Amino acid sequence: MSTLSSDYLERVYAGLLGKMIGIRLGAPVEPAIWTYERIREVYGDITSYLKPYRNFAADDDANGPIYFIRPLLEKVELLRHADIGNPSISLSITPGEVGRAWLEYAREGVGMFWWGGYGRSTEHTAYLNLKHGVPAPESGSIARNGKISAEQIGGQIFIDTWGLVWPGKPERAAEYAAAAASVSHDGEGLNGARFIAGCIAAAFSALDVDTVVRMGRSQIPDGSAYASVVDAVVDFHRRQPDNWRACMEFLIAEWGYDRWPGLCHIIPNAGVCVLALLYGRGSFARTVEIATMCGWDTDCNAGNVGCIAGVLYGLDALPAHYRTPINDSVVLSGLPGTLNILDVPTFARRIAEAGYRLAMEPVPADLAHALERGDGEGALWFDFKLPGSTHGMRSSDPVRGTVRHRNGTLEFQFERLLREESVKLFYKPFYRRDDFDDERYSPVFSPLARPGQHVEIEFSLERWEGQSLGVEGYVRDTWSRADIITTPTLFPAEGETYQLSFAIPSLDGSFPDEIGLKITGFSGKGKRESGILRITHVAVGGKASYTIDMSRQAVEFGCVTPFSHDGGCWSIEEGRLQLMTPVQAASYTGGYRVGNQRITAMVRPLAGDSHCLIVRAQGAMKGYWAGFDGPGKVALYRHDQGFTLLAQASFPWTAGTDYALSLQASGSQLEFSVDGQVLLRAEDASFSYGMAGCGALCAARALYGSFKVEEL
Repeated sequence: MSTLSSDYLERVYAGLLGKMIGIRLGAPVEPAIWTYERIREVYGDITSYLKPYRNFAADDDANGPIYFIRPLLEKVELLRHADIGNPSISLSITPGEVGRAWLEYAREGVGMFWWGGYGRSTEHTAYLNLKHGVPAPESGSIARNGKISAEQIGGQIFIDTWGLVWPGKPERAAEYAAAAASVSHDGEGLNGARFIAGCIAAAFSALDVDTVVRMGRSQIPDGSAYASVVDAVVDFHRRQPDNWRACMEFLIAEWGYDRWPGLCHIIPNAGVCVLALLYGRGSFARTVEIATMCGWDTDCNAGNVGCIAGVLYGLDALPAHYRTPINDSVVLSGLPGTLNILDVPTFARRIAEAGYRLAMEPVPADLAHALERGDGEGALWFDFKLPGSTHGMRSSDPVRGTVRHRNGTLEFQFERLLREESVKLFYKPFYRRDDFDDERYSPVFSPLARPGQHVEIEFSLERWEGQSLGVEGYVRDTWSRADIITTPTLFPAEGETYQLSFAIPSLDGSFPDEIGLKITGFSGKGKRESGILRITHVAVGGKASYTIDMSRQAVEFGCVTPFSHDGGCWSIEEGRLQLMTPVQAASYTGGYRVGNQRITAMVRPLAGDSHCLIVRAQGAMKGYWAGFDGPGKVALYRHDQGFTLLAQASFPWTAGTDYALSLQASGSQLEFSVDGQVLLRAEDASFSYGMAGCGALCAARALYGSFKVEEL
């Protein structure tokens, strides 16, 4: 018999949604201008979101928990394709492994977390320590960075997922969370990691919030400041259980920012988290609302308690007015552009898979099936089986078309479509700057669905009125904003199941930012079409083959679409991608899980000795690079926290001349060519998948023309 509850996956899903709800609720009043008093004066009693974001841009509180657990998830994925008892794959986690994830997935100076300067931003300080050879956990230690830096709030805001993978085992959750947090924090910062992760793990088995807080408290040492503030709030709540504002005023007076140095110390905010949990009185909504109304680091605190309360109270406790705007979609701001478009149900499944593996239990068959069909990185598989799940599906017109979940399917309710009136049901595999209302943490994107891939949508029709409804597959070109119809018009009969499928067209160097169904009324004059399409699954997969026309791209969120830059200055010049850099720099695009691949580009070196293409990049520290490498030479390198030369040859390239460079990886075979002539071959099996891109190993300037990317 399994030691994990039958609703484990659903509770993970609820915890993740709770985290995202809390972040979105608290973010508008995070800046320092929003004091406790000002929030009360302006907003009074908060009972709903404060801002009507069309799409909520990236936030560090979401980036960290999702990206920094990837070392564990990657090990779990290896186990998925191996024997469950394979002794060569250990699911233990070290600070060094998490520290490497920091270097792989962050773009230095932008996104991921707050880049406030060395010695000022705890995370920026730890990153630079790691980059310059200081290993974790020394990178985050008090000995290296001082007590003030090591005890800021980041110790607890990035660790929620470590609690989710250890259901009912707060001591193990605390252990893993502290190891992860030690990359950047120490002292009370690690106590925060242990407490929050312990509370999340405890929430899977506890019957009430008092037990959750008590079990979280048991993971931190007596005599610590963190234990003291937890005890102080618990004691105050015992004496005055009906007045959370009195408790907040007590925290301001006795535990406020004036007593704890630094920009955002963990101890005052720890008090707020405990306050919100206890005074939330068993209500998810009231818990995140109180955390927001308390001020200080509102998105961090509301996010942490939102995860705890989501797990404890479950999916049914998440009010629709908080859950619906999330729409199962999270935007991130790491280096890999496709990983920045996150589908919450898919990610919940990956977290739950890790939980089963850590518990040394078989992964349930339905969960394993969904993971095999699509992990949100190489393929997409939306089956709508999790209660309330939408997987980010949307309506083009909320008046004529309503999206909702019911009984394990996605219902698209369309109403009163006149002849030739249309409404669309779609998923967004690519975002643009104008999809957002703000610039939070500068997200960048590469398309999750690319030309050449295959789309399949299974649905049935319930007709309310009308006689002739047309359904077509379509994609929207992100640059022209034109809808491209991809299938003949289907006129479905009521009650029958249909599988509509199509290949994503080339789009002449552009990308789709919508994929889905276009529903059109074809009844006679004056008659209307109303009813429901029930969607049982949406799938996107297969190998892409596409062109990136640089003359059609733009600079958005500081990056040239659809790339993600790491170092250097990138722009569009003469309809080409320009790199100008004094140091090593790279730019990445394409799918993260692509195995065999070829990238081709017309390259004009202008200055410097290094001008390269990249394949199978798994972040900033892994991949294969090949190109011009010094006067009269070409070279092929493996990049694995340092460059290893795999092959080299003479080639008399000259600055100012255009060359067609091509780099291919097929199995363990690597091949580099110039103007169709193969110059370099090597064999290396270090990396089996990754992104494509271009870059330079040292100071350089070059123009890269349109790219051809082929998934072989």
